[in-house]
Amino acid sequence: MTPNADSDVEIRIENLHKAFDGRPVLQGVDLEIRAGSFIALVGGSGCGKTVLLSHILGLLKPDSGRIWVTRQGQLTDLATLDTEQLDELHTHWGVVFQRNALFSGTVLDNIALWLKEVRHLEEGDIAGIARRVLAAVGLPGTPEFLDLRVDNLSGGMAKRIAIARALSMNPHCLFFDEPTTGLDPVNAMQIQDLLLSTHIDQEAGGRHRTTIIVTHDKDLLVRLKPQVVMLHEGRVSFNGPFEEFLASKSPIIRPYFDLMPVLHQREAGRV
Repeated sequence: MTPNADSDVEIRIENLHKAFDGRPVLQGVDLEIRAGSFIALVGGSGCGKTVLLSHILGLLKPDSGRIWVTRQGQLTDLATLDTEQLDELHTHWGVVFQRNALFSGTVLDNIALWLKEVRHLEEGDIAGIARRVLAAVGLPGTPEFLDLRVDNLSGGMAKRIAIARALSMNPHCLFFDEPTTGLDPVNAMQIQDLLLSTHIDQEAGGRHRTTIIVTHDKDLLVRLKPQVVMLHEGRVSFNGPFEEFLASKSPIIRPYFDLMPVLHQREAGRV
């Protein structure tokens, strides 16, 4: 049954379960993401943050439960979409992976990929968009910079290129997986500010983007004060403003919050 239409709902997750080799990871996740939300998805290692993100993106299929997404103004069961429809949905979503997923080539090659393959734009139009999104992430749009090979870029600059590529499609949803992991404090702070500015910047439709950030970055939470959604033992254990998360004396939240810098550094070691 299709849930009642609500123009403010971007994504609705109902009783989502997922196990791997008999080990449960998601054990009944219920979550409603409103359009224009700025959300940090947090929780201990192995709690299912990235698994949940992969389900929302359609990269994994749940064992049970449903994910509803807004498509063409209607809430649609993600499981009913065929490959072509899922690809069409993804043209309105931007994803920045933990390791950036840049391919060997120039800055322009990376930004141009989706604009060529999905939107079938000409080179002149692509160059204009590339300059615009590079300016949005604080990078030059000069011919010399566009011709730089991404293999030679610093970690912070590569992250900015990945965000610029996501912005090139003018998405109304942005998803980030550990966007500040492995960056030095100055670059991490700059990326934190960039996450907020790309969220606040209105897309072509005239509304704020919906932004979901998977992170262990305690500084990001303190600095940006997002809505916090915490997973614990495969379920949503907290969903509310950062101020309430910070003030909580919960025996689940408090130890995790104190341990966040250690988990963030550990994640950097894996990268």
